[in-house]
Amino acid sequence: MKVAVDFGISNTDIVTCDESQKKFFSIPTKDFNNNILEKIFNVIKIDVNKIEKIAVTGGKSSSLPDKFKNIDVNKVNEIDAIGLGTIEIYGLLDEPFVSVSTGTGTACVHFDSEKFNHLGGISVGGGTLQGLSKLINNESNPDVIENMALMGDKNHLDILIGDVVNEIGSLYPDVTASNFAKARNDIDPSPEDISASISNMVGEVIGTISYLNAMICGLDKVYFVGRVTLNSTIKKGIEDRLSLANVKGIFEENREYGNVLGALKFLETK
Repeated sequence: MKVAVDFGISNTDIVTCDESQKKFFSIPTKDFNNNILEKIFNVIKIDVNKIEKIAVTGGKSSSLPDKFKNIDVNKVNEIDAIGLGTIEIYGLLDEPFVSVSTGTGTACVHFDSEKFNHLGGISVGGGTLQGLSKLINNESNPDVIENMALMGDKNHLDILIGDVVNEIGSLYPDVTASNFAKARNDIDPSPEDISASISNMVGEVIGTISYLNAMICGLDKVYFVGRVTLNSTIKKGIEDRLSLANVKGIFEENREYGNVLGALKFLETK
């Protein structure tokens, strides 16, 4: 059995592969120490005696011991994990691509047919969504936030291009001109409207950095990994921004496990 672990800021993702059968697990990230692997394996109830290979990525994984019960612990650079995970999920071969990993924050990676290059990242992501929602609505559960957003209307808080002018170049009237700008006025938005506006803002920021990196790299697609894009309102915000630059977002099943699948693929290709 091969096991890969991705230590995210909010979630620790695990994938096991036994005779090509993959199982996925996700648990809240806990205090990190040298015994963390044993605790994780106990939580997900796998037989340690069956483990042949281990790969770890993310967080402080590079500080773990090099062996766990005489099993080598392979430490995978997070940028390589993102890139390899994208290749695994989307079935890519040698073509160049831009991948965007949406977790607590957001990271962008470019593959140039030879190596993975870190294009940079932004501090806006799932942590932003949960943090702002907790401060304003006293709610940090991602599922509750998404349901609230679906019931709300961001236009009660956001100013659109059409609110101030007709069209500006390729920008149409329904494009956001300023997130939350109407909150300057004496209004009383519902928690649902606030959730919709926060979620849309996070999506638009991620979408903007995604299409800018795609354009810099001369590409017209962006492949997404990470849990944040499972939020339908955020995903729509991303896609709306990408469409302004005629860039297509690709969203495949199991993309929330992109990084840990990349660590597993490292074991398979080593």
